[in-house]
Amino acid sequence: MTELLASADDGHRITALDDGSGPTLLVVHPGGGDATAWDGVTSRLVDDFRVVRIRRRIYVPGADIALPHSMAVEAADIVAVAKLLKPPMLLVGHSSGAVAALEAALLDRSAFAGLFLYEPPMPTRELVAGTAGSRARAALDGGDPVEAMRIHLRDIVRMPAPVVDALFAEPHLRAERSAYAAAQIADTEAIDALGVGIDRFATLDTPTTLIEGDLSPAHLRERLADLAATLPNARVVTLTGQGHVAHLTAPETLAGAVRDTAAQVLHR
Repeated sequence: MTELLASADDGHRITALDDGSGPTLLVVHPGGGDATAWDGVTSRLVDDFRVVRIRRRIYVPGADIALPHSMAVEAADIVAVAKLLKPPMLLVGHSSGAVAALEAALLDRSAFAGLFLYEPPMPTRELVAGTAGSRARAALDGGDPVEAMRIHLRDIVRMPAPVVDALFAEPHLRAERSAYAAAQIADTEAIDALGVGIDRFATLDTPTTLIEGDLSPAHLRERLADLAATLPNARVVTLTGQGHVAHLTAPETLAGAVRDTAAQVLHR
């Protein structure tokens, strides 16, 4: 594995993990973690693909997060990395990383042969965080990142409260979740700053695979259905028995879905 280095429009240093060989997959990881979050998936792809995982600037350990954070910045970062890679490539995004990927595809329509988007929480009919986002921000600014992440998972992602409690049941889990609290809250605020509505994607005809889990929160599936109805060249794939974290619970299944999409858009 090597590391790629790109320069953002604002001069920021963007890095990415580069592994494998073959047709290119550019992966934008979900919130709440870093580029290694997809290790279980990408390890199943590197024998056949060049897998490049961008390190999203706000999730780099020790990052100085400039507020307000912007999805426009994330999109430009993705395009900057894409310019270093040989086309054609499949852009893969998960959760907020999928939102950033969609914005990148809109920013440079010629950069990507296809999109693979796993439950992007796009504000299609209503904001993603709303008032819960304000409570999460208040908790974070008040010095309680654990509570900020509880609010995020329970009231914004809308995971069942017992599941959220289990995620914070042990000290090492609390530390792991809270380490990215500042980035996660800034990330969600950037999504809501896009405003409600997705009409701007109505002419984005890049072949797009939208991934959902049949156990995922209803609002995520609703947002995905809205995107499917808006994007002119989209299909929906449902992962049976999975929710929003199939990269952890079923990495082989998720890797298979990526592989199937790549076979269609990269002409393997």
